[in-house]
Amino acid sequence: MQGSLPNISIIIPLYNEEENIEPLINELSSALRDICTPKKQSYEVILINDGSSDNTSEKLQTLCPNEDSWKTINFSKNRGQTQAIMAGIDHSCGEIIVPMDGDLQNDPNDIKILLDAIDEGYEVASGWRKNRKDVFWTKVLPSRIANWLISWISGVKLKDYGCTLKAYKKSVLGGFRLYGEMHRFVPIYADWQGARIKEVEVNHRPRINGKSNYGLRRIFKVLLDLLVVKFLTQYDGKPIYMFGIAGFSFFTISFFAGVWAVYLKFFDNTPFISTPLPLLFTLGFITGVICILMGLLAEVLIRIYYESLNKKQYIIDDEHKKKGAL
Repeated sequence: MQGSLPNISIIIPLYNEEENIEPLINELSSALRDICTPKKQSYEVILINDGSSDNTSEKLQTLCPNEDSWKTINFSKNRGQTQAIMAGIDHSCGEIIVPMDGDLQNDPNDIKILLDAIDEGYEVASGWRKNRKDVFWTKVLPSRIANWLISWISGVKLKDYGCTLKAYKKSVLGGFRLYGEMHRFVPIYADWQGARIKEVEVNHRPRINGKSNYGLRRIFKVLLDLLVVKFLTQYDGKPIYMFGIAGFSFFTISFFAGVWAVYLKFFDNTPFISTPLPLLFTLGFITGVICILMGLLAEVLIRIYYESLNKKQYIIDDEHKKKGAL
């Protein structure tokens, strides 16, 4: 490697990919030489074995190049793709972080396209698998629906959140941790910090060896994580707004249920006991009060969190100071 620190960090999570390791290393080595040598850039490759039950660990020890630019991390048990990527980020030194899949469906030569977008001034370059080589009904269609839903809720318009192949300036990855299935939502965090995002079309290849470790059940985890991301990016500093909206919504339901019950009582001779409206009025009012109280409690916890860790709720892009100013 050239220089004390690498310019680019490639992060690859692996789970039961023993048959793909050798072609992955060979193809990635060739692609990185072609990409980095002309620009005199240095790189590191971090391979994370996510507690594989096959011979992935042994293959990594045997086939991984004996160079400082190649690193391996072995989890004691399977923790999931997001935690594997988070471990790679934690152990990376590069100015640009490029996660990618280890099943050979991502083309290592597309790293150049992502880096070119970063060179144009973007902080995030997100891969778009326009011609995806997966089963339509179980993967492609649910993915399209999820991408539309995520874009609608988050306000960050991307066609392919699920593509692991992306490039980030490491500066936009600071200040948050990844949990659940949240690695796909990093562009949302980056956008929240003011990062510019460019989506570029990348090649997608059919899986040849091994089998996919993800199914339809993953969709529900993604949707739940999306709700968490929505809260963290828009309401983390003002949770009373979210709980307040919910609380006043229940108050509104309670109010109309009460008015309707009274109207039926005095103008239609319908006793309160004959309609569920009084119960709806009571439940709506109590739930509204609980939401408001939860919002106030969340406000106290948020203040304790920020002040105890001396964290700031604002992000400074740059700062200018005139010479001679006090």
